[in-house]
Amino acid sequence: MTNIFGLTLAELQEVLAPLKVQKFRAKQIAEWLYQRGATDFSAMTNLSKALREQLAENFTIGRPKIKARLDSQDEKTTKFLLEFADGTAIETVLMRQPYGNSICVSTQAGCNMGCAFCASTLHGLARDLTCGEILAQAVTINDMLREESGSKVDTMVIMGSGEPLMNYDEVVKFLRLIHEPYTLGLGYRNITLSTSGIVPNMYKLAEEGMPISLSVSLHAPNQELRSEIMPINRKYPLKDVVAAAKNYADKTKRRVTYEYILIDQLNDGEQQAKELTALMHGQLASVNLIPINPVVERNLLRPSKARIDWFEGYLASHHVNVTVRREMGTDIQAACGQLRNKHLQD
Repeated sequence: MTNIFGLTLAELQEVLAPLKVQKFRAKQIAEWLYQRGATDFSAMTNLSKALREQLAENFTIGRPKIKARLDSQDEKTTKFLLEFADGTAIETVLMRQPYGNSICVSTQAGCNMGCAFCASTLHGLARDLTCGEILAQAVTINDMLREESGSKVDTMVIMGSGEPLMNYDEVVKFLRLIHEPYTLGLGYRNITLSTSGIVPNMYKLAEEGMPISLSVSLHAPNQELRSEIMPINRKYPLKDVVAAAKNYADKTKRRVTYEYILIDQLNDGEQQAKELTALMHGQLASVNLIPINPVVERNLLRPSKARIDWFEGYLASHHVNVTVRREMGTDIQAACGQLRNKHLQD
């Protein structure tokens, strides 16, 4: 049977056409799927009983099971391990921010980018996620928020497991779908996509006409060090990544954020601060410093607070727009991949 969760309104109308279902019914079904938390067709009470039975005979609603849920002690962060029908498990995080509810979604099960500091890559890439599977993460959390507090998802970061621009078509389809009023109606300006620097698809994304924010995982200010900790840099060199980011800012008029994980005695010294300052010169960009959330298997350490403060101060004093990421969920292993890895080991 066909899974209809993740179909657009036009696609729903197309699959319903052989059943002689009126077109306006597709919108009602879409609203049940994406806004009203329906997990089976019997819940769709504004459809006739005969139509509900017909739908159940021909289609399925592919929603994931919540395999695990971890809530931080401060009740601001909740991490979910979601499992799809084939047994594939992925992580999604809810962060209750002062400005609203933000979610972090995954686009792949695992990752094959091989970054030295990341837990997501430890077991490699299992597979890409479909548009519907990415959307299901957002809808699952939106349903929970509606039931628990009458609130909703306000902003989204595509920074979970996987490299979104290596799953380009499904991710772009998802971005367009989550923006639709019959799903979550999420504004493009409330969405940030993070990439390790897949240069051809950075240029492609700039032409899509979706003014989402772009975040680039930089983590080192020179070619040699970045290649050491991010193998993808050997395929797409730093200078090309920066050129693609500048093009994105020029095309969309959106400020690019460079993410920079601070790792003790590796990329947090004066030389790296100088090189990073030079790299930022003349760009419509900011730097987000992220003190590393240590992954046991990686043996990379977090700098002292004094070193973090010094690095931030150096950039700020040289006119670089810089912030330090506020940590959330450290007590529930909210860094990408940690909960999934435990699930795989178990």
